[in-house]
Amino acid sequence: MNDPHAAPHTPPSAPGRVIDLSLAGKGNYVASRGFLIELIWFFVEACVINNKLLPVSSVRVALLRLFGAKIGANCRFVHPVRVKAPWNLTVGDNCWFGVDVWLYNQAPIHIGSNVCISQGSFLSAGSHEMRTNMDLRVAPIVVEDGAWISSKCVVQMGVTIGRSAVVTPLSVVHRSLDAEGVYGGNPCRFIRKRFDADVGRPS
Repeated sequence: MNDPHAAPHTPPSAPGRVIDLSLAGKGNYVASRGFLIELIWFFVEACVINNKLLPVSSVRVALLRLFGAKIGANCRFVHPVRVKAPWNLTVGDNCWFGVDVWLYNQAPIHIGSNVCISQGSFLSAGSHEMRTNMDLRVAPIVVEDGAWISSKCVVQMGVTIGRSAVVTPLSVVHRSLDAEGVYGGNPCRFIRKRFDADVGRPS
């Protein structure tokens, strides 16, 4: 009979290198707000910004601005959404943010005007140094005017999405995209021009 108090069996290690995660550091990340402000925002985001029971976009916009976000006119944040650091967020006019959009902005995220970010998309301005010590690495994301990031896309740090570019659903954007292109896939690749003369119907 097996002894329930015995230590769990640990299989022998496979050959190859393993990074010790206990040694990972903050890398090039620098906190721009104090611990108290970040703690208060943690609860505000959980209780209001990411609250499915609060449908009013104007309340979200007001609180994001209060904590340092620069948001233009006529922007709509559909509930729920998540914003890691509002002080690192700049948004132009007439922008839409769909249900479950997550702006993980340890570094600045700059969003132009007339931008649509659809349901479930994740923009991450941070990652880890995978080849050495798993230190945190951050770099800004820029989404230029008129771009559309459709549902459940991932946009990685350091990327610029060009003016009026479109990213099709479930795509992973790992590099910058040119203006007015339609892109899709994992990794994201060019499909066609958005405003081709022979395209007679919306896609």
